[in-house]
Amino acid sequence: MLLEVTHLTRYKYQPRVDNAQHMAYLTPAQSNQQELLQHTLTVTPQPTEYEQMRDVYGNSRSFFSIQESHTQLSVLAHSIVTTRGPQTLFNEMTWEQVQERFRYHALTTYNSAAEFVFASPCVPIHQDFQTYALPSFAPNTSLLGCAQHLMQRIYTDFSYETDSTEVSTPTIQALHQRSGVCQDFAHIMVACFRAMGLPARYASGYLLTQPPPGQARLIGSDASHAWASIFLPDASSSDAVDSGQWVDFDPTNNRRPDEDYVTLATGRDFGDVSPLRGVIQGGGDHTLEVEVTVTPLSTMPTQISA
Repeated sequence: MLLEVTHLTRYKYQPRVDNAQHMAYLTPAQSNQQELLQHTLTVTPQPTEYEQMRDVYGNSRSFFSIQESHTQLSVLAHSIVTTRGPQTLFNEMTWEQVQERFRYHALTTYNSAAEFVFASPCVPIHQDFQTYALPSFAPNTSLLGCAQHLMQRIYTDFSYETDSTEVSTPTIQALHQRSGVCQDFAHIMVACFRAMGLPARYASGYLLTQPPPGQARLIGSDASHAWASIFLPDASSSDAVDSGQWVDFDPTNNRRPDEDYVTLATGRDFGDVSPLRGVIQGGGDHTLEVEVTVTPLSTMPTQISA
């Protein structure tokens, strides 16, 4: 599928900000299921310094610095990507086999997925996550079957309530109150897998939504999205070599992400891949506006206008 994505973030400050430094994760990823065709990032006021780089997890990260006073900041990311559906998986490794792969053993080959077994700032290792996860991990069940079952349970047991949590709400609180938003549900699924000694990571991006029949697609009505990724080792390898693949699961919508999804970045949790964050000097109060639009295209436009 050919998709066009615009993501506009606008801050208004009072009083004015004297200078600022920001980090953005707004460039769609390149992968086997996704190809980035065009991308622009337009920042107003114009940055004094701008640099794009790769972070430790391979994500594209943009840094910019503004050294003039300003009362507004506008960041517009405009991208065109082609997406593909997930491949059919035939790996029947049980969750116990995968758990054993990531149990510490002397003299084994390092697997980078092992970094996603441990606690992270937004995803602690807690007994309550294991307690919730256990009904989905029957003995000798395939890892993919466990992930599917857990995803369905989170979808059924939790209520999607926009105002029930904030960005800073602890994941354990969302677990106990059985409500939250996509960020919370992704964190909960990741936390459950890690509590079972299994690698899992957080994915941020977008989801193409369909307007009601007979109604036009609303500009700016979409939002950022989040889901979980589970690591499935290569079954043909007998030890913890750095081989395998990440498989996506969306507990908010109870589905495997397909060509309707656009991935921005992946990390241990939201804190690693926040779309935009920074440090400012001045600006005691601020308001935030975010507008996201994901649109299917029939043909490639000649250019992107900022």
